[in-house]
Amino acid sequence: MDKERIQNAIRELLLAVGEDPKRPDLVDTPARVADMYEEILGGTLADPEKELEVVFEKDHDEIVLLKGIPLYSVCEHHLVPFFGKAHVAYIPSNNKVTGLSKLVRVVDLLARKLQVQERITTDIADMIMRKLNPKGVMVIIEAEHLCMSMRGVKKPGVLTVTSAVRGVFRTNVKTRTEAMALIKG
Repeated sequence: MDKERIQNAIRELLLAVGEDPKRPDLVDTPARVADMYEEILGGTLADPEKELEVVFEKDHDEIVLLKGIPLYSVCEHHLVPFFGKAHVAYIPSNNKVTGLSKLVRVVDLLARKLQVQERITTDIADMIMRKLNPKGVMVIIEAEHLCMSMRGVKKPGVLTVTSAVRGVFRTNVKTRTEAMALIKG
């Protein structure tokens, strides 16, 4: 990440909105913003698929659900945050499971880049299907978008819910219903 370019851009932004980047309270702002972008957009060049290379042999062929994974991302349309929770469920096949923290890291790395909620939801599900070859995957993300809360329609508290459903979760209503009950419960 080119932090010097970010700092220059923030100085220009401050000037463009009528501020003085030399004002004492703003003089360190470009460096702080560059550090922040390095942190919150640190997934831009990362390869989250590598997280799913750790696979264990376990005799388990029922739902594995990680519920309420905190998610923080930046909307690529307005460059403001969206935040919420991701729920990730899969059903292992051929005794292939991955570490629970690996799934959390996939969510985190995909979120730490300029994103739209629909894409991150789909990318998580497709990546798990590709790397683990499970019987099915379900990903649900519930998030508040500050581009709707602070500006535009100005409706704080509105949650956008997206889902990606693959394999048995798509084809078997009973399995999908069980997963939804676990998420809601």
